[in-house]
Amino acid sequence: MEFTAKAIAEFLNGEVVGNLEVKVNNVAKIEEAKAGTLAFLANPKYTKYIYTTEASIVLVNKDFEPEDKIPATLIKVENAYESFAKLLELAEQAKPVKQGISSLAFIEESAKIGAGVYIAPFVYIGENAVIEDNAKLFPHVFIDDNVVVKKNSTLNSGVKVYHECVIGENCIIHAGAIIGSDGFGFAPDENNVYRKIPQLGNVLIEDNVEVGSNTTIDRATMGSTFIKKGAKLDNLIQIGHNVQIGENTVMAAQAGIAGSTKIGKNCQFGGQSAAAPHIQIADGVQVVPQSGIPNTIKEEGSIVMGTPAFNIREFQKSFIVYKQLPDLYKRVKELENELKKLKGE
Repeated sequence: MEFTAKAIAEFLNGEVVGNLEVKVNNVAKIEEAKAGTLAFLANPKYTKYIYTTEASIVLVNKDFEPEDKIPATLIKVENAYESFAKLLELAEQAKPVKQGISSLAFIEESAKIGAGVYIAPFVYIGENAVIEDNAKLFPHVFIDDNVVVKKNSTLNSGVKVYHECVIGENCIIHAGAIIGSDGFGFAPDENNVYRKIPQLGNVLIEDNVEVGSNTTIDRATMGSTFIKKGAKLDNLIQIGHNVQIGENTVMAAQAGIAGSTKIGKNCQFGGQSAAAPHIQIADGVQVVPQSGIPNTIKEEGSIVMGTPAFNIREFQKSFIVYKQLPDLYKRVKELENELKKLKGE
């Protein structure tokens, strides 16, 4: 599909600077774009490319003022990155919608299937499962007994959802994710042999959640592991049993949250960050990548760093000293030697 600069500007409430009728049929990075594509400029690090890009249209922020001639047509918007995301959503919605149930899928008779669903070959749907309207299940998805997948949710290839778990509306679960596997619960007996603690709860994922590839979310020992509405989990994340992830909290790849920890809303966890079990993290907390949180964080909106994690400014001050330790050690040794000489004299 082709769109003119004028049509795009009207959709985004933007202002065209250049040719109103120039057309694009694809999107591209500003540094790699070719004629007929649309790019965007949001990060100042990429400003140099706007003067050489071959893109036909570039989205820019309203306050952008060029320092040289720009060959592309510009569309000025409030937020170039956000507007570019809206265009990608529009392109995604324009794709053909898959519907229908493959004859190669196996669906238990007691399962309930809504209207407009897509169930691909080699999908299994267990007893008393509910697949609501317009849900999409791609090849090799496994839906266990009594699972509920609500309206408009998409489960990509190889997703496994264990018994009793619930996936809300408009969720996206990426390939290989596992929802509802047993929590890591074992208790040593008198012989120090570990006995498995039955995991009798489930996982409850609320609406508009996205779960990345090969992420695992463990079922609760009792009750539910909660992923609240709007949360976004990257690939390769481990969520332990009875954890609660708050609304609109985001986590980057390889984060790990130990059992029974409660995380507030609007938090941000960097890659390879981790939280200890049975702690609470306040709303709006930001965790720097590779940080480890051993204790409860009560201060809302705080930024923490390090292992053990603490206030980022204090950590940065400490790190300045840490980098100087070799020199400080050398000076201490020199002072000790001088002191020994003085005592000898």
